[in-house]
Amino acid sequence: MKTVTATPQTVLNTIGSRKKKILFANIPADGHFSPLTTLAVHLKNAGHDVRWYTGPSYASKIEKLGIPYYLFDKAKEVTVNNIDEVFPQRQKIKNHVKKVIFDICTYFIERGPEFFEDIKEINKSFNFDVLIADNAFTGISFVREKLKKHTIAIGILPLGESSKELPPPIMGLTPASSFGGKVLHSFLRFLTDNVLLKKPYALVQKYHGQYGIKAKSKNIFDMQIEKSTLYLQSGTPGFEYARPNMSRHIHFIGPLLPYAATVSKNNAFKTKLGKYSKVILVTQGTFEGDVNKLIIPSIEAFKGTDNLLIVTTASWHTAMLREKYRAYENILIEDFIPFNDVMPYIDVFVSNGGYGGVLLSICNKVPMVVAGIHEGKNEICARVGYFKLGLNLRTEKPDPSKITSAVKEVMTNNIYRKNVEKLAEEFKQYNPETLCEKHIEKLPVLSL
Repeated sequence: MKTVTATPQTVLNTIGSRKKKILFANIPADGHFSPLTTLAVHLKNAGHDVRWYTGPSYASKIEKLGIPYYLFDKAKEVTVNNIDEVFPQRQKIKNHVKKVIFDICTYFIERGPEFFEDIKEINKSFNFDVLIADNAFTGISFVREKLKKHTIAIGILPLGESSKELPPPIMGLTPASSFGGKVLHSFLRFLTDNVLLKKPYALVQKYHGQYGIKAKSKNIFDMQIEKSTLYLQSGTPGFEYARPNMSRHIHFIGPLLPYAATVSKNNAFKTKLGKYSKVILVTQGTFEGDVNKLIIPSIEAFKGTDNLLIVTTASWHTAMLREKYRAYENILIEDFIPFNDVMPYIDVFVSNGGYGGVLLSICNKVPMVVAGIHEGKNEICARVGYFKLGLNLRTEKPDPSKITSAVKEVMTNNIYRKNVEKLAEEFKQYNPETLCEKHIEKLPVLSL
């Protein structure tokens, strides 16, 4: 394999010169898979040779997209449904920070070399030009360095690039305005890199060392950005903290939302709309299965009121919840309702801060109440509160009274709706799929 240095003329000569062979890949979690689907279908329809590498749990979903796929072979598939079975020692970890570190190491970093070995084998029969993956897919650096391929990381979470102007990206803190706050954040950045994330960083270095990969970054989140040809961030600058020195290969592309082939036939909620003064949607996303955290407190807050509460459970304990609250006409509980269908009717969105749901809520000009900390939700919720798009309850399990007060505040204080509407207008200025395709088409050929 011969590597060619791309000159400006090389780039110009290769723009649009041929369709690309593109391999998509994702960490096996819905929040990492779904945002890539619309882009993959768009690129396939544009004539690119699009294929996908993923775990068995996503095979049927990719089949529905009409995209050829390769399944994990050497890579272990770890999902929300089997993580405690695969790693039984995880259940014994009670400390939140220690569990986060454990998950970073096992769920993400340890899978990186396995992903690479699979992709290296795939490349023998499908000599792809570009790897497109969610930004947490830890095979990126190996593919970039060892296969000499273009790698495009899609930011499916808030931008995690470190900055001297910001707190570290895992604590859910907002930018400091005072001198004292900035000093504190400087200390926290040092603490995060040198203490909290010391073990994950050492593990990355270990695996990188085995493959002869060198990284400049001292921060594990920056490494993913550093090793990407392009880093395309879902969202817009208006929903991100200002960074005076953001890397030049990071580009905002607007909200990347899941592909929806047809309109859902699950319209049970429409028969109830005219009976209630306000409509509230509540969800905990697909990863969190403990309905005692947000779903039950939300139901307790609004059962028997003149508000219609639509609850989506992602199939977590739906039957139990329906039986428990069957006496309340204003409570509708479903496994799943496509948010594209229901969002136009919603007055307030209550969630644990899943990034896709938050972006869709903004697109539909719906203010929010968010309550999430784990799996990076604290960073998303922090932005909702910071930009006054709603209220951040700063907890995983709010009391029903707190939810009631927060929803009332968001409904009656027009500042939240105005801010959401303003950001929604900014979102409309971006066409994510078209922007991504333009970036891809400008990539130079690296190997001959």
